[in-house]
Amino acid sequence: MNIVTLLPFIVLIGAMFLMTRSAKKKQQAAAAMRNEMQPGTGIRTIGGMYATVKEVHDDAVLLEVAPGVHAFYAKNSIGAVLEDEEYNRIVHGAPADLKSDSPVVPDDASSLTETDEPAADASDDSPIDLGKKDADTATDSEATDAEPKKTDGESDAK
Repeated sequence: MNIVTLLPFIVLIGAMFLMTRSAKKKQQAAAAMRNEMQPGTGIRTIGGMYATVKEVHDDAVLLEVAPGVHAFYAKNSIGAVLEDEEYNRIVHGAPADLKSDSPVVPDDASSLTETDEPAADASDDSPIDLGKKDADTATDSEATDAEPKKTDGESDAK
């Protein structure tokens, strides 16, 4: 066999090796992170729940979900171990250190819609009638010209 015919297979095997190697590194890093957990650290589960670690066992952890509420989770369900500042900011709403030159975003959109221009004329504020006009308000001449309405049992066939 010629080396040129084997080249695509060699490239394919090399690519598969590199992909599995990077996936193994990610798994090992996640396992090391989970093994380094200690009681009192804040975590986020893979489902997005934030909790505090109370006890660490071989394959499971006891988490405090809320004050006095404990849940038993598998270690594999821990998505991230958070630093204290980040955990407190997310869970307890502790304010993050903001730079003085960063823009302040309002909590509501009212400041975005307010203008410094004077209010428009009061005549523009009159209500607009968007109601349907009833068929009963037709004039008498229109009512006599119209054919009588047919009920469900009647038809045009003669």
